[in-house]
Amino acid sequence: MPAYRSSALRRGLAVAAALPLLALAACGYGSESKDSSSDQKAAAGSEKIDGLDSVRIGYFGNLTHATALVGNQKGFFQKELGATKAQYATFNAGPSEIEALNAGSIDIGWIGPSPAINGYTKSDGKSLKIIGGSASGGVKLVVDPDKIKSLKDVKGKKIATPQLGNTQDVAFLNWIADQGWKVDAQSGKGDVTVVRSDNKVTPDAFKAGSLDGAWVPEPTASKLVAEGGKVLLDEATLWPDQKFVITNIIVSQKFLKEHPKAVEAVLKASVETNKWINANPGEAKAAANKQLELDSGKALPAEVLDPAWKSIQITDDPLASTLDTEAEHAVKAGLLEQPDLAGIYDLTILNKVLKAAGESPVDAAGLGTS
Repeated sequence: MPAYRSSALRRGLAVAAALPLLALAACGYGSESKDSSSDQKAAAGSEKIDGLDSVRIGYFGNLTHATALVGNQKGFFQKELGATKAQYATFNAGPSEIEALNAGSIDIGWIGPSPAINGYTKSDGKSLKIIGGSASGGVKLVVDPDKIKSLKDVKGKKIATPQLGNTQDVAFLNWIADQGWKVDAQSGKGDVTVVRSDNKVTPDAFKAGSLDGAWVPEPTASKLVAEGGKVLLDEATLWPDQKFVITNIIVSQKFLKEHPKAVEAVLKASVETNKWINANPGEAKAAANKQLELDSGKALPAEVLDPAWKSIQITDDPLASTLDTEAEHAVKAGLLEQPDLAGIYDLTILNKVLKAAGESPVDAAGLGTS
């Protein structure tokens, strides 16, 4: 895997209009959204921030969005927003969350790298900014151990990814190329058959034997293991320091400009939530699962929740260099023309919050707002 290349994506080349594939979600759960607002009350005597009645926060009902899940469940966001209500909407895929952000239906969102890249480039850098990190890891290649016993056995097999051009699809195509194998990115046909399968149906397809494995995020990976699969490769092992972005925090540029104090409150809550999660992993895992149950109507069983939780690292760092590299992998696969990501990050407020908390600043890898 290439080393970090923080300057490679600053070349001002346009994204091809015919290849909007990075709009696909990091998790591939569909396109619906629903209100996930809690009934948490503001503390007595608290005031509205920037005069706002509410701040609308979007996230996926997925463990890789643990900061948002726990921050909602434990009231961290509401605490920092005071009398301004924290309103939540859950999404099943990146495109719908980007659409909601662009339409002003949400102000801030937790989202995967691919839809963030697409949202930024499709708007010529005018729609959003990445303002913080949230999670790393949580992606695995899980296989049928009766059919695949080693990495070289993946050749000739049917392996699922969530969607054409999504974060995991790009990662798997890049891994295939690194093995010296050939696959047509669009059709998925070649030395490996890449099957684009919604994460909701992949476990059943795997159980039925129509798939030999899948390169998928948590908790889908652990669901496959529960169905008899074996983890053949953890994507984290392919990255420097075993870290790569799976979830970032984005904000509407309009909202960022007009309501910086509200953005600061949300980022302060995010940093506090992440600190609490890392200090209290057992309680945090339970809180995330409780919020998942409230959002989706179904909690994850322990045999899925426990291993999935262990593979996700919660972090304030947006891991900007890895976003750079992930975009280059999409270019290498032929799914994207070289984008101009200069200015996609604005970490000014996050670094202010981190400094106040006695934490080290984070870096935009040359892709930040000047």
